[in-house]
Amino acid sequence: MRFKQLLKLVLINVSQNKVRSFLTTLGVIVGTATVFLVVAIGKGGEAQVSEQFSKLNVGSIMVMPAQRGKVVDPLTKKDAQLFTESDNIAHAFPVLRGNGDINYADFSLNGGFIAIPPEFQQSNNLTIQQGRALEDEDEKKKNKCAVLGAELANTLTDGNPSEIVGQSITINRRKFEVVGIYNRVGDTGSPFSYDDAAFIAYSVGEKYLLGTRANPTIMVEATGLETVQAAIDDITYILNETHRMGGAEQFRILDAGSRLAAAQESARTMSLLLLAVAVVVLIVSGIGIMNVMFVTVKERTGEIGILKAIGAKKREILGQFLAEAVVISLAGGVLGAVLGFLAVPLLKYLELPAVPSVGGIVLGLTFSVITGVFFGFYPAWKAAELSPIDALRYE
Repeated sequence: MRFKQLLKLVLINVSQNKVRSFLTTLGVIVGTATVFLVVAIGKGGEAQVSEQFSKLNVGSIMVMPAQRGKVVDPLTKKDAQLFTESDNIAHAFPVLRGNGDINYADFSLNGGFIAIPPEFQQSNNLTIQQGRALEDEDEKKKNKCAVLGAELANTLTDGNPSEIVGQSITINRRKFEVVGIYNRVGDTGSPFSYDDAAFIAYSVGEKYLLGTRANPTIMVEATGLETVQAAIDDITYILNETHRMGGAEQFRILDAGSRLAAAQESARTMSLLLLAVAVVVLIVSGIGIMNVMFVTVKERTGEIGILKAIGAKKREILGQFLAEAVVISLAGGVLGAVLGFLAVPLLKYLELPAVPSVGGIVLGLTFSVITGVFFGFYPAWKAAELSPIDALRYE
C-alpha cells in the first residue's frame, strides 16, 4: 500500500469518528501544551536569572561577620590591605553599612546607608545617572556628601529624582549634600540593595554615623573566576593568622559566583520537575490512545478480515493502525503547541517569566509522536496478528 493511499485511508477512518478522535487527543493536547510551556517557563526563568545577575561580578567575594551585633575581633581596613597582597585578589574594599532615618524636605523614611572608598564604585558597576560620583577628595576631607541609589532617590522625591541633586538630606540627623544619583543596579549578590541605599565616603561614615560601632564588611574581587576558590583559601588563611581570638570561623565568606550558579540550578530543577509532570500527562493520554485503538480494532475486526482475505500483508495492517495512532497524537501535538503559544501572554500577565522557543515546539511534538507510536503499537500489532478466518467470523 502506497503512502498516499495509507494516509488517505487513515484520514477517512479518523474523520468518521470525529468526537472520539477529538476526545482521544485532549490528553495529548494538554500534555504537549504543558511541555511547550514548561520549556518556555524554564527559558524565561534562566533569562530572568541572567538579567538579575547581568551586572554582577561573579568573581566577587564578600567577607562579613558570621553573626549580627558586636564582634569580639572585627574586620578592619588593615585586613582589606592584607587581602590585596594575595596574587589571587585584585581588589579589596572595606564597606560600612547601617540603617537610620533619612529625611528630605517633609518626607522621612527608615533606610540604609553604605560607606565606601571611592574606588569601590568602579569595581561594583555603580555608574552615575545624574550629578557626580564620590571622589578621593570626599574621602580625604571627610566631605559630608552623598550619592543616592536610583530607587531611594525616586522614593524621596515621589518620582521626580532630578530635583534632589544639589539639595540636602539628613541621615540620623546629620546633614549631607546629595551630589549624584546612581543608575539602577538590580541584584548585586550582596545582602543589601544598592538601589535603596545612600552612599557616603568611608571616612565620613566611620566618623559621623557609626563611630565605635563601625564593623566593616570587606568586598573582595578575585583576579578571575578561575581564582575565586584560591582567593577564598587565601582569605581564610589570613583571617586565621590575624584574628587569633576566633579565626576565620567568626566570619562568613560568600562568593557571588556560587549564588549565580545556585540560582541557575534552581531554575533548571524547577523546569525538570514541571517537565516530569508534563510527561506524566502524556503517559496518561497515551493510555487513552491505547484504549481507543483497542476499541477501534474490535469494531473493525471484520474489515481487517476482508483486507487480509484480499491479500493485505501484516505490515500493511500494522502500518495502517499505527499511522492512525500517530496522526491522532500528532494532531493533538499541533493543537497543544498552538494552545501553548496562546497561553504565553497569560503567563506574562500573571508575571511568570516565559520565553517561547522552537525547541519547546519540537520537544512537545516529539513527545506527542513518541506517545502515539509507543501506545499505538500494541493494538496495531494485535490487529495485524488476527487470523483472516477468525476476523471474518467475528460479529
